[in-house]
Amino acid sequence: MQPKNKYQMSVLVNKDSKIIVQGFTGSEGTFHAGQMIEYGTNVVGGVTPGKGGQTHLDKPVFNTVAEAVEKVGADTTIIFVPPAFAADAIMEAAEAGIKVIITITEGIPIADMTKVAAYISNKECRLIGPNCPGVITPGEAKVGIMPGFVFKEGKVGIVSKSGTLTYEAADQVVKQGLGITTAIGIGGDPIIGTTTKEAVELLINDPATECVVMIGEIGGQLEADAAKWYKASGSKKPVVGFIAGETAPAGRTMGHAGAIVGGADDTAEAKKAIMRECGIHVVNSPAEIGKKVAEVMA
Repeated sequence: MQPKNKYQMSVLVNKDSKIIVQGFTGSEGTFHAGQMIEYGTNVVGGVTPGKGGQTHLDKPVFNTVAEAVEKVGADTTIIFVPPAFAADAIMEAAEAGIKVIITITEGIPIADMTKVAAYISNKECRLIGPNCPGVITPGEAKVGIMPGFVFKEGKVGIVSKSGTLTYEAADQVVKQGLGITTAIGIGGDPIIGTTTKEAVELLINDPATECVVMIGEIGGQLEADAAKWYKASGSKKPVVGFIAGETAPAGRTMGHAGAIVGGADDTAEAKKAIMRECGIHVVNSPAEIGKKVAEVMA
């Protein structure tokens, strides 16, 4: 998504994004859409099959995503559809030509997400999530469930598997007198649309982002892949990293479905070692994120 002018820099979402809400009239969709609208996000409507033609929160309701694309030019969607139907909602959005698909739903079956991954692989769209807090570009668009007041505009990008740690990192960065370009909550499920590496790459390539905070957790190779890409990229932008789950016993799922230590490389210590080798400034506690960001940006 190219910025329209030199003052408007962001990745994924900005004030010009035309956002719809799938699952718009349900309780979750209603509450969070209301919060997004109050924040100033450009919500242009929503989708609830069978309720097309109605209005909800003073916005039009459509039966299908294709109709929303045709009638209001939607290019971004946020999905609050129950787990059993969420995969279909993602594929419907991709089929309709939506470019950014942010999926909040938790508990989508892995078999369903396998189908989604195959289906969207040849579509021109980017899936964020599922089981994620969404994406926020402070002062422009909040497409998710994060507390908007925590985020202030600035020059630090955040990539995180954890919702609460996203807010914690943002709060610390802001308290250091710095702010956020875009925060991307990628989700903690075993199969997600946008990986840590892809999200870090978006922010490293964003002209407005001068530092990236990368928050990962035990399990899988996503953070190691991101660290290796960062080293190979030769980027001079500093990256501050934290890995949650240091005390987790091997073989037990902790919190997120994807947070399970399989082999020796999945542990917090192993990931931190790889990150340090690749030039990332690793902190051992989330309480140190803000200070470390201020230090590397000084």
